[in-house]
Amino acid sequence: MLANPSGVRSTACYAQPSHFAFSGRCKLLSSFPNRPRFLSPKKTSKFCSLSLLLSRNGVRCNSFSVKALVEPEVSESVAAAAGGAGAGGSGLLPPVSVKIPFGDREILIETGHIGRQASGSVMATDGETIVYTSVCLSDVPSEPSDFFPLNVTYQERFSAAGRTSGGFFKREGKTKDNEVLICRMIDRPLRPTMLKGFYHETQLLSWVLSYDGLHCPDALAVTAAGIAVALSEVPHSEAIAGVRIGLLGDKFVVNPTTKEMEGSTLDLFLAGTDNAILMIEGYCDFLPEEKLLEAVQVGQGAVRQICSAVKALVTKCGKPKMLDAIRLPPPELYRLVEKIAGDELHNVLQIKSKIPRRKAISLLEEKVINRLTDKGYISIEGLSGSGETILDLIDEEDEDEEIVVDGEVDEGDVHIKPVSRKSTPLFTEVDVKLVFKEVSSKILRRRIVEGGKRSDGRSPEDIRPITSSCGLLPRAHGSALFTRGETQSLAVVTLGDKQMAQKLDNLANVEEFKRFYLQYSFPPSSVGEVGRMGAPSRREIGHGTLAERALEPILPTEDAFPYTIRVESTITESNGSSSMASVCGGCLALQDAGVPLKCSIAGIAMGLVLDTHEFGGDGTPLILSDITGAEDASGDMDFKVAGNEDGITAFQMDIKVEGITLPVMREALLQARDGRRRILAEMMKCSPPPAKSLSKYAPLIHIMKVAPEKVNMIIGSGGKKVKSIIEETGVEAIDTQDDGIVKITAKDLSSLEKSKSIISSLTMVPTVGDIYSKDVLELHIGDMHHRCSSILSVCQSSCVMCLVLSVGPEKQFYADLMSPRQNLAKVKTYYGSLGS
Repeated sequence: MLANPSGVRSTACYAQPSHFAFSGRCKLLSSFPNRPRFLSPKKTSKFCSLSLLLSRNGVRCNSFSVKALVEPEVSESVAAAAGGAGAGGSGLLPPVSVKIPFGDREILIETGHIGRQASGSVMATDGETIVYTSVCLSDVPSEPSDFFPLNVTYQERFSAAGRTSGGFFKREGKTKDNEVLICRMIDRPLRPTMLKGFYHETQLLSWVLSYDGLHCPDALAVTAAGIAVALSEVPHSEAIAGVRIGLLGDKFVVNPTTKEMEGSTLDLFLAGTDNAILMIEGYCDFLPEEKLLEAVQVGQGAVRQICSAVKALVTKCGKPKMLDAIRLPPPELYRLVEKIAGDELHNVLQIKSKIPRRKAISLLEEKVINRLTDKGYISIEGLSGSGETILDLIDEEDEDEEIVVDGEVDEGDVHIKPVSRKSTPLFTEVDVKLVFKEVSSKILRRRIVEGGKRSDGRSPEDIRPITSSCGLLPRAHGSALFTRGETQSLAVVTLGDKQMAQKLDNLANVEEFKRFYLQYSFPPSSVGEVGRMGAPSRREIGHGTLAERALEPILPTEDAFPYTIRVESTITESNGSSSMASVCGGCLALQDAGVPLKCSIAGIAMGLVLDTHEFGGDGTPLILSDITGAEDASGDMDFKVAGNEDGITAFQMDIKVEGITLPVMREALLQARDGRRRILAEMMKCSPPPAKSLSKYAPLIHIMKVAPEKVNMIIGSGGKKVKSIIEETGVEAIDTQDDGIVKITAKDLSSLEKSKSIISSLTMVPTVGDIYSKDVLELHIGDMHHRCSSILSVCQSSCVMCLVLSVGPEKQFYADLMSPRQNLAKVKTYYGSLGS
């Protein structure tokens, strides 16, 4: 099974040789095979360059031309693919348009209209939202690796919403976080369906060309990507599709509109094939596990309908798959690697610490590589049926004779110096590395299934040891260090006002600010390696968003806690489940910063060994709690779940094999709930515990409510008044809203109280019998003296002095005003009679 997991016959793929003749003053006929790079030997090619050949033959050519002497033979299949499709043998498929189900509506799928030179291209339309997706692949395969060479780019064009981007260049630039997240949602379900052994670099490009503000483009983009790959030449196992599930009341809605999502308590994105779930990701407000499973079941039914329609489309206009380009390691190599390194691998994989285990595995891998490549395979007892064949393939080391002229002997004498000639390697180094990794994974899985113990000695349900502490950083507003086994997160919280909020640029052209955001960073030092440091990677953006949305439901409302909250999670150690460590550490850091959370939450990552029959089990899928990095790499599932004891706030599942069913998911969710409860109990033992009060270094924010018509009094002409208050009192910011809400941000209490007093005086509405101090009246006189020329219009809306001086209704006082100058004199006279 390990030898050929894809079930596709492996064949070597060489390009046809080209036959050229050079005419002019010289003629030369030669054949240069154009082979893929990974099939070329490392030693210098025996073919020389054209200039060297010409110079060796003593021929000087000023010019020459190239022409084909022999017409290359073209196979029937190639000829059919090149000229059989399209009208008049143009090689282009005829345009096709079909409608396929997409929840409670249909979407239009068009192919053959645009992007006809791509291997596969699709235009998907939902309402007035249009996504164009193309798939192309390189002509020559790249170096083999255990990672399929797939590159996904998704871009939301501003022109899709009738806008242009801001900035100097007026064009789309750096990929936005939202686009990165959708790239990941396209990539993650596609990758498990790609057949092993296909190394042609594949690029998938997706653009939003039109957006109506009602139909979300993300699910449409995933579905269009699955269709484009299915129509292309890229070999894969199944067509995929993606849908979003919302929950309105007690009703699940497939692919809800943006307006419907505003009232949804669930945001579930699901992608899969017609018979398996490959990826789910979502966020909810403490949804029970059973309710989540119902949503997944609804989504799987919708995906099944889409995939059935896609299969019919592929049958109609799909291109032949490049199955001949698949190159798998030789089957006998699996048996050899397991025979050479099996026992040592079994012992090495039992080393509990990550770094020593990694170094030991690297040394063993190097040993296997040297044995099977440079030195060749000699013999292994007990390897029936393959030893003789392998020995026949290995050339015996013999000696070439090298003639060496020695100056100490008579002229004409030579010495014969024996030189060892290295035999041709039996296997390539890349193949040995690929097989070594698969054999390591097989041994690790067998140990878990047969022995019931994992690499660190835990049972499948056990959680690694947990420690946590708060208040590590004295000047930070809140901090926590969360450690689970060899995974560690340093979480830091910073509090600020609205100016610290993160502004989002979106297609809807609606100004949007995030008052809470979590930023995740994964430095190479966390795994003891050296690497590049720079802009956050796609993985870092994805993990940060998952932790952010897991914590968001437990935050207080803006009215109850008017701060902008930033959480930084720096992974200082990593051995699996670092995003869930960010959830736990972030929760503790928020409590340490004094944020009044609704409850505590924790996160856990679950793993899976699906087919236990292969490793001596009874066939029942084995679910692992709190997986390590090795178990993630060797397992069949990575299922992250965050929430409290009773409900889920965020989840993300990536499947590496097909066949995950709802019963398996149900068991994983229930086991994850038990794990969360145990982690929350350990978090309660945090020492030192969270402060649960604002740091003395955190800014102070005071909210006050004034009459909406008085807001202009605070702002002043061109913002002069609010700026003068900030300068006079020393506060950091004063934020006003049209509904009369005023937020004052200050570093200390004295400046806050001073600005609060000034704003209260400016916006007060006097009533009969109120007594005001001299300072209050003086403040208003100073504020109105520069507006005497238009005092009538000012007094009617906001002048406190007019209210103080009025006798009876305001209208009568305004009618009695003779002139602005006389009114000002009247004010000053009245002020002088008040005394203190």
